[in-house]
Amino acid sequence: MAKAKSVFFCKECGYESAKWLGQCPGCRAWNSFTEEPVIQTKQKSSILAAAGASKPLPLNEVSSDKEERTLIGIKEFDRVLGGGIVKGSLVLVGGDPGIGKSTLLLQMCREISTRHKVFYISGEESAQQIKMRADRLGKFSGEVLLLSETNLDQIEQTLEQEKPEIVIIDSIQTMYREEVGAAPGSVSQVRESTASLMRLAKVKEISIFIVGHVTKEGTVAGPRMLEHMVDTVLYFEGDNSAAYRILRAVKNRFGSTNEIGVFEMSGTGLKEVANPSEYMLEGRPEEEPGSVITTVMEGTRPILVEVQALVCQTNFNMPRRTAAGVDYNRVNLLMAVMEKRLGISMAGCDAYVNVAGGMRISEPGIDLAIVLALLSSYRNKAVDSRTIAFGEIGLTGEVRSVSMLSQRVKEAEKLGYEVCIVPRARSARIPEESPRKIKLVEVGNIRELAALL
Repeated sequence: MAKAKSVFFCKECGYESAKWLGQCPGCRAWNSFTEEPVIQTKQKSSILAAAGASKPLPLNEVSSDKEERTLIGIKEFDRVLGGGIVKGSLVLVGGDPGIGKSTLLLQMCREISTRHKVFYISGEESAQQIKMRADRLGKFSGEVLLLSETNLDQIEQTLEQEKPEIVIIDSIQTMYREEVGAAPGSVSQVRESTASLMRLAKVKEISIFIVGHVTKEGTVAGPRMLEHMVDTVLYFEGDNSAAYRILRAVKNRFGSTNEIGVFEMSGTGLKEVANPSEYMLEGRPEEEPGSVITTVMEGTRPILVEVQALVCQTNFNMPRRTAAGVDYNRVNLLMAVMEKRLGISMAGCDAYVNVAGGMRISEPGIDLAIVLALLSSYRNKAVDSRTIAFGEIGLTGEVRSVSMLSQRVKEAEKLGYEVCIVPRARSARIPEESPRKIKLVEVGNIRELAALL
């Protein structure tokens, strides 16, 4: 009898080693190696060979026809996928526990089951539990086949018999193969299960959605190569205390990355938010100091958000600084630029900056709105509620251009804003369009911004 062999895998990137290592040579993570047994199995044919594409082809002879897509019927979901589900694609959906991943995919099944054969496979819930959740979502007109199974060999046999067009695997951490002598959810099982599903998707041309659990750091649990193997990686984000959820594409071989879809959680499931800007600005106070509207780009979509700032005298030896929704260090940097270039002293003031609605903004185009909100609160002068501002600010106080200015201005004009403060940089010139109702105010330095108040 052959002696069982064991190797060490890195939980973060899947790096393989014959012995335990304190730090992974691949991703430099500490204490990430786990020991798992490895059983020698027969080598399977490669994915491309099984698909009949093992022969080399000249680039000029390869067909570049557009991939075949299937519209789901949920516009926000279709937007994130790049225009629908690509035939034979493997999509990974990750998110925090209870955020609504299974609900979103079950709603997708309801919309698409009237036109296509759908298979929902769950390793965490029974068929009765899935039925109870489906009843809360509403009536299902089409037929959705349910299967509660974790053995991937049995699942492959069932799929070959039923020949579905779309399959949902909930979740990949519960799946296992008998020939892999490791527990479900381990690095070996997740890697082998994903490779098998990828081969099945490409060979049989089945579109497969797999649900992945996330770690406390917010990344999909298992080896990092899991995200490299799939065609599309979607993250379902949101705060349990907030009603809205954001579906974000961080990898997409068939569409734009960093595209988002906005949903609202309700008692009957997830509802699309067709106009996120209007939703984020709901309940905004008017003519109050420290409140400024700005435009941020999420993928190809402009979204209007409210930046709030509160500056007041401190009661402590060291002033307090707090930032919610924006980078804390970026706020401190902008306050230092204000002190140096505008000659105002904020060393004796507490400063609080918040992005209303709970969104997390990382792009530099929000700089101008942050400075304007801080200045408005410091001077106790309100910014006109029909004014919007965006632009990046450098260390010398200059206002730099940002991407997609035309789209940002159009979104502000669509929602009825009358004045738009934009950078004066040559690259920020917006082509004249007829007729434009919104007034553009160009600023080249924050000193000009201070003069507007």
